Amino acid sequence: MTGLRERKKQQTYDALSEAAIALFLERGFDEVSVADIATAADVSKPTLFKYFATKQDLVMHRIADHRHEAARLVQASPESPIDTLAAHFRNGLKDREPTTGLNDHPQVLAYYNLVFGTAALATRMREFMDDDERALAAVLGGDLQAELLAAQVLSTQRILGYRNWRALSGGQSATKRYPAALREAESAFRRIRPLG
Repeated sequence: MTGLRERKKQQTYDALSEAAIALFLERGFDEVSVADIATAADVSKPTLFKYFATKQDLVMHRIADHRHEAARLVQASPESPIDTLAAHFRNGLKDREPTTGLNDHPQVLAYYNLVFGTAALATRMREFMDDDERALAAVLGGDLQAELLAAQVLSTQRILGYRNWRALSGGQSATKRYPAALREAESAFRRIRPLG
């Protein structure tokens, strides 16, 4: 059970991130200063930096609970890594999990438009994914084969998610996109084979 101090700390993280994202969506990432965010959140700049080292981290906080998710799933499952992650992705499509790209809620689309449309955020997202890849490779054994398999699986997820996001950003609904997204996911994961 989480203590009061930890809950308060988490609430502060969430409030700062939400205030920042609202400003970024309204004015653009590059047009908002750290001072603007601190003012909007009613905290000092030093307090803001105590929670978030960079402006980019304020945006990435929204997906922080997915950090090392693939590694955690594989470690906890008796199934093969590919089967585990393929099933997780398919379930995510069905549940309209934003990380699959198949969520057409206006706030989710706006968030991903912000991330993919801002060079600094796209770079930070790539760093986030590279870190996930290293964590998955470590769980898979840490050798060359593990690194290659982790790269294959997470690149597959990234490409599938990006294709879904592009379709939804182009005006397609998540419901209409779902059958194609599921077919693409099943086909893509079938093509992944452990290298031996």
